[in-house]
Amino acid sequence: MNRPALPKNLRSDLERSIQKARSIAEKATRDELIRLGVPSASAPAFLSEGERAIRRNLRIHGRHLGDVKQGDDRQDIDLLSEELAYEHWHRMLFARFLIENGLLIHPSHGVAVSFDELEHESTNARTTPWQMAGSWACTMLPQIFRIDHPAFWIRLDDNAEASLEALVAQLPLAVFRAGDSLGWVYQFWQATRKDEVNASEVKIGARELAAVTQLFTEPYMVSFLLDNALGAWWARMRLGSGALKTAPSESALRSAISLSGVPLDFLRFVKDDSDSWQPAAGGFERWPDRLDEFKVLDPCCGSGHFLVALLEMLVPMRMELEGLSARQAVNLVLSQNLHALELDKRCVELAAFNLALSAWLYPNAGGYRPLPELHIACSGLGLSAAREEWQTRFTLRGKNQRIALDWLYDTFQNAPLLGSLINPTRHQAASLIPWDELSGLLQDALKNEDHSETHEAGVVAQGLSKAAELLA
Repeated sequence: MNRPALPKNLRSDLERSIQKARSIAEKATRDELIRLGVPSASAPAFLSEGERAIRRNLRIHGRHLGDVKQGDDRQDIDLLSEELAYEHWHRMLFARFLIENGLLIHPSHGVAVSFDELEHESTNARTTPWQMAGSWACTMLPQIFRIDHPAFWIRLDDNAEASLEALVAQLPLAVFRAGDSLGWVYQFWQATRKDEVNASEVKIGARELAAVTQLFTEPYMVSFLLDNALGAWWARMRLGSGALKTAPSESALRSAISLSGVPLDFLRFVKDDSDSWQPAAGGFERWPDRLDEFKVLDPCCGSGHFLVALLEMLVPMRMELEGLSARQAVNLVLSQNLHALELDKRCVELAAFNLALSAWLYPNAGGYRPLPELHIACSGLGLSAAREEWQTRFTLRGKNQRIALDWLYDTFQNAPLLGSLINPTRHQAASLIPWDELSGLLQDALKNEDHSETHEAGVVAQGLSKAAELLA
């Protein structure tokens, strides 16, 4: 499939639009939060009872994000306004990704709609096309476009809403058809924040970490790394020692292992001491010989660029080796092969969207449909429970269990900083009691963490319980 990369001139257009959108959305959300009295010690007298309830809930959500409530009841709104702005803009932007790829599904009729059809429907419903598209996207992808997200308890003013809609509408079609646009989207959203953090020279903590460490890996880098890893494995499996010894040239070798949709342009061969060709990176002999036993984990997956590239390599390989249809191969690659972790919850959601989009667009795979559960989780979610509550979640047998679980509590409290560096199986807690026993206790406790909701199977940015399973 290999959707084209975004040309540099369009990349610049996308960057300018996103940075304008962030400025507009953050000002509009901050203005509305101030009108509602969210940062103030008391609610303004003019608020209705409904608005007072929204204010209370927004303040609670802001503290959950990390905004500080002062001793006099005033409260910061920096993190809250940033999140609400992100949600308002990206719901519109990602809805257009669905529209332009024929994947925005009418909730009643179950068919994809064009923008013209969306405009007609929205006129009849007395709303804007983008508001309607956003609500339909919430139905399709409830984890990524959460209709119950606090962002949508508030309305941006009409001028800000119109400006954001204009920015979405003016982006060229090619932006939404390129294979790497979703990766650039988040990097450009973070660009100003990254510059601010770097200029401040503050010590990098959990609040600053995502902004300064999200670096998009360009398509040629992904291709080089995967061609010389998975591609090298494929060459060894496909050719065998005889063909490697007798091949007249690298081009002949590349021709012999050719596979539709998998060009392997960056795969390199060298000659060994016996004058036999070998993949320059080795043949990965310790890897499984069967792809149904092959597992890959991207420990810092960002927007899912490596995952999408792996999907596009593994699907034709499995079709060839196992005689599968495109749909069967896509489903098995998602359920058996691909695993990912990421520190930044927004990136986890973005990676799930990116991978789902690629699975739906894969030729002859069936278009929009329910997908298998994606093994993508956020490794940067800290525990919300206090230590005393954490301890009450277990029926403990013996001193060692209590000590081990206290150690794990301290470790997962630091998850927003440590992320994928956590390895529960090598934790000192696992030296006290067997990992199988500790794992069961840990999973039961983490499932109580309110970080992931029940959503449509297959497009789920999962939480701490799944992250602990993948980390182990």
